[in-house]
Amino acid sequence: MDEFGTAFDDESPPPPPPEEPNDRLGWVLVWLGALIAVLLIVLLIVLVSEDDGAGITADASSTNVSSTSQPSTTAAATSAPTTVATPTTAAATTVPVVDVGIIAFWSTRDGNDEIYVMDADGSNPTNVTNHPVFDAFPALSPDGNRIAFASDRDGNGDIYVMDVNGSNVIRLTTDPALDSEPTWSPDGNRIIFNSSRDGNGEIYVIDADGSDLTRLTNNIENDAEPAWSPDGARIAYWSVRDGNAEIFVMDADGSNQTRLTNNSTLDLGPTWSPDGTRIAFRTGRDGNREIYVMGADGSNPTNLTNNPARDSTPAWSPDGAHIAFSTDRDGDREIYVMDADGSNPVRLTNNPAYDGSPTWSPAP
Repeated sequence: MDEFGTAFDDESPPPPPPEEPNDRLGWVLVWLGALIAVLLIVLLIVLVSEDDGAGITADASSTNVSSTSQPSTTAAATSAPTTVATPTTAAATTVPVVDVGIIAFWSTRDGNDEIYVMDADGSNPTNVTNHPVFDAFPALSPDGNRIAFASDRDGNGDIYVMDVNGSNVIRLTTDPALDSEPTWSPDGNRIIFNSSRDGNGEIYVIDADGSDLTRLTNNIENDAEPAWSPDGARIAYWSVRDGNAEIFVMDADGSNQTRLTNNSTLDLGPTWSPDGTRIAFRTGRDGNREIYVMGADGSNPTNLTNNPARDSTPAWSPDGAHIAFSTDRDGDREIYVMDADGSNPVRLTNNPAYDGSPTWSPAP
């Protein structure tokens, strides 16, 4: 990730853990002890089976009959509040009923940073970049036919576009500075992105063919993660121009820059709902990283995730009914989806590698 993104966020893949010191003698003793313990357990099981096999069989049969002949006990156990799974457990085991469009995401499951595309229910994940360099920050076009992304395949971080299946890769920017975090305009004709070409993070816009580059922000502090409103009239982004990261909005030409949030912690990664009335974002205002939603004017900020893990990078479904996001609530970063009110979180990916930065569009 770029220096004006990771400085304020935890979304980049974590480095591998340091290797433990090599103590061969210690490991030999541990394995030898474990082997002896297993042999003793096996011997005990054999002795018990030979001496009391009939009793064990009879007890098992009695248990089966008892459990089937007392449905009231089973029903009580099912309905007891203590047996209801927590949202994290349900998310890890429940098959989502989401079939709206496709989701692109950033993953390291092949050993380096790649862009994947999957169905909205988490099925059919496919590596569409398959390149030995850094490919990240995917952004699906509004029609789902193309993906804008950042890559250093030509020696530095630039903006590229490709077809959704990974073909027809085209480089849009050629500046020696770092360009990242692209987002499409609603009509698919332009792309806004983050660039350090002027010495700090600023927001630029370029035509989808790489022409007509224009700088939109001009501030000594960093401006990052731009997101276009559905009507194309406004752009949300975050900036540290007021001393910490806050959500701002401006007109599509860069005018009328207005702050929406005012909190002592970090507010990052704004993304508009399809109807343009709400903005989802990630924030540290509750002591850890959560997904919030607020009105497009900054009103009524509401915590949607409310989980002790780090939840990040929200992405609305095309119909506005769901929000995809990345989280480490299962120990590693995975892609989840939840209803737009924060209910019914469901895990879509299940891989020990990093999966993050989802983007959602209709299927092409």
